[in-house]
Amino acid sequence: MDPLVLARIQFAANITFHILCPAISIALGWMLLYFKLRHNRLARSLGLPFTAITPWLQAYRVWVKVFALTFALGVVSGITMSFQFGTNWPGFMQTVGNIAGPLLAYEVLTAFFLEATFLGVMLYGHSRVGNRLHTLATVLVAGGTTLSAFWIVVLNSWMHTPAGFEMRGGVAHATDWWAIVFNPSMPYRLSHMMVASGLTVAFLIAGVSAYRWRRGDRGPDVRLSMRAGITVAALLIPLQIVVGDLHGLNTLQHQPAKIAAIEAIWHTQKGAPMVLFGLPDAATQETRYAIEVPKLASLVLTHQLDGEVKGLDVFAGKHPPVAPIFYSFRVMVGVGLLMLAVSWVGWWQLRPGSKRPEPSSALTWTLLAMTFSGWLAVVAGWYTTEIGRQPWLVYGVLTTAQAAGPAPAPTIALTLSIYLTLYLALTAAYVAAVFRLARKGSAVEPLRQATGARPAPRHASPA
Repeated sequence: MDPLVLARIQFAANITFHILCPAISIALGWMLLYFKLRHNRLARSLGLPFTAITPWLQAYRVWVKVFALTFALGVVSGITMSFQFGTNWPGFMQTVGNIAGPLLAYEVLTAFFLEATFLGVMLYGHSRVGNRLHTLATVLVAGGTTLSAFWIVVLNSWMHTPAGFEMRGGVAHATDWWAIVFNPSMPYRLSHMMVASGLTVAFLIAGVSAYRWRRGDRGPDVRLSMRAGITVAALLIPLQIVVGDLHGLNTLQHQPAKIAAIEAIWHTQKGAPMVLFGLPDAATQETRYAIEVPKLASLVLTHQLDGEVKGLDVFAGKHPPVAPIFYSFRVMVGVGLLMLAVSWVGWWQLRPGSKRPEPSSALTWTLLAMTFSGWLAVVAGWYTTEIGRQPWLVYGVLTTAQAAGPAPAPTIALTLSIYLTLYLALTAAYVAAVFRLARKGSAVEPLRQATGARPAPRHASPA
């Protein structure tokens, strides 16, 4: 097989595994802070010491372990990914290293050390340090994960919409760091990723809580965790639809070839239909068995029924492969719509004042089945945006082929097989560990303060 194709598959495998970790850690840090603040409020209102185990702190103790596990896997996969820059893609750093290098360094210096320093306090310090310091550690770790995501998204966005640089001797040199950091697609891409992480964590928490519920653990911490996950999802999914629309309009402006491929618009036309589904055929430049809504693509993309949408014919030889991003985009949207339906139905069942005191069996089974649905949506979205950038690695500056290194195909194939085996094993181990932690979390007994103060009872109101 072509070494370039193998190298692309290898990097895709790496980024697929790596993105699973920040998709959880970014928002989970803030959910932990929410649990911690609710614990502080409840303990204060009941006159309990902050070391007492309330339902909110029970939830915190379960999910902080998941956060630590996720953080560790993210570090490992991030190291192997950066290693591939030198082995498979040396042309990338040779051409744009003056910009990519500092951005990656900013991520390590301003975010990674912050997370690593306070993670131990956050994980083990509840009964060892003061409550204010423990709460502060949670704030700093949550902020660190967000700051880390910020710098990585800045670099990725710059690769899609490069700005603030000039080429001298085939090498990119920064001329305006503000323009580099706040490049045209960065705000939309960052917002999209932040909300996607929130949805991923919301369904993870709701799904694991449903798992505990079905196992017979129906304590206050399980109820409040399930309700918190469903509520966050119900609030975020409409926001994600709006952000996604804005992101799509930005992409239409800066990467129209990607939009044409996503919508399978083969020829420039006014009043373009939206293809809900079909079988795109690049050889014949048509979408077979297409299910279309007349003029909807023009309405969504131009906000006019007869708006003109550029087709793939305008970008001959310079557009991405159609089928992969056509399907991945629809997977992302389909999962998002399912999230919308499930979260709103779930919120209605568990809303305050509802006559139904417990979630229905159908809801808990559905939530359990959708525990990792956020992963599916995030990966499908990343495939859409990254494959949609082809044939460019840095849009309009550096092609993927130009960045490829001299590594022979057998070497790449061998390391690819090792990576795939390792990543599949680690993913399976991670999922198993999450559910094992959930089972252990359901068996945690309330702890007593050395002073003898009673902890919050299991039936205490989580409000």
